[in-house]
Amino acid sequence: MAAFDDNRVGFGPRTKDKGQGPKDKGLRTKHRPRIAGTATAQPDILSIAGIDPMCLLGTADTNLRALARFYKTKVVVRDDCIRLSGPRDERAELVRVLDRLIARCRKGEAVGEELVEAEIRRARAGSEDAAQDTLTLKTPRKPIVARTPNQESYLKAIEGSEIVFAIGPAGTGKTYLAVAAAVDALSSGRTSRIVLTRPAVEAGESLGYLPGTFKDKVDPYLRPLYDALFDMMPLERVRRLIEEEVIEVAPLAFMRGRTLSEARIILDEAQNTTSTQMRMFLTRLGWNSKAVVTGDVTQIDLEHPLASGLIEAEKTLKGVRGISMVHFTEKDVVRPQLVSRIIRAYNGQRAKGQGPMAKAERSRTRDE
Repeated sequence: MAAFDDNRVGFGPRTKDKGQGPKDKGLRTKHRPRIAGTATAQPDILSIAGIDPMCLLGTADTNLRALARFYKTKVVVRDDCIRLSGPRDERAELVRVLDRLIARCRKGEAVGEELVEAEIRRARAGSEDAAQDTLTLKTPRKPIVARTPNQESYLKAIEGSEIVFAIGPAGTGKTYLAVAAAVDALSSGRTSRIVLTRPAVEAGESLGYLPGTFKDKVDPYLRPLYDALFDMMPLERVRRLIEEEVIEVAPLAFMRGRTLSEARIILDEAQNTTSTQMRMFLTRLGWNSKAVVTGDVTQIDLEHPLASGLIEAEKTLKGVRGISMVHFTEKDVVRPQLVSRIIRAYNGQRAKGQGPMAKAERSRTRDE
């Protein structure tokens, strides 16, 4: 477990660093503080002069504690400097992460635990675009960052394409990031409204008669979309925007006959659409609008799974200009590791030709 050093800020094991003693009394003066971003080989000290320490460290040092979950290097913050003591290779990686976080603070960006973890994953991935900024969406409550390379590709596709299909398992951020991109566009004035929709299909069980008004009946199906909105915007603001119809959350059946212009449109749980519903939705797109279609083809609740409009659209629209397809895997799951293991187990069953979906595919092949 990481331990904090002195009465100030720091983390690392409560053990003396190798080599400490009379010979390296001059350690603090041997390396001069440097401004983050300059080329220096594996420095021991970083300068944070001119930035708000709370931006970098987080409230009650939450960002620093997030770093402590990934590194054993001892970090001490004192006198506008960050001193690192630990394994050379790990320290070099930590310097790259801190450099990027410090640069964000200098730009006035908010730095939270999600961004810290995203920068760590980016540094460890060692991708060619590691020097570029992690994609960040600004929402009223907090910044939202892409946590995996696939999520970054997804956000870039949303920005660059008119229609984006996001297909993959639960927990990969398909709907959450789509809502975040829409909220970011609305907040910055790049769109006039947000339309969120999903088919009202029960997840493998019959809910029976639902009492109350029409809104009371359909809200249970739309609750995940509300949850994402409430996580990014204050509750009262969401309610006001819904009342003003700037944000619209409605069942898919209510999209028929409409033309949605100047809007960001999100179709969630698209695996439960029929071919007719999918075609109807995709043709609602008006001028200066973008649509995102999300779904998981392993969780189809239709009576005939292979009749899913998402499966058909994936095959039919592949390669059409203006349409992007982004596929997620269990590696993109941002929920607890157990969720990733569950998804791998079910995928393995399907690969072996077992399970209801595999049986349905074999049945269809025989019929054809």
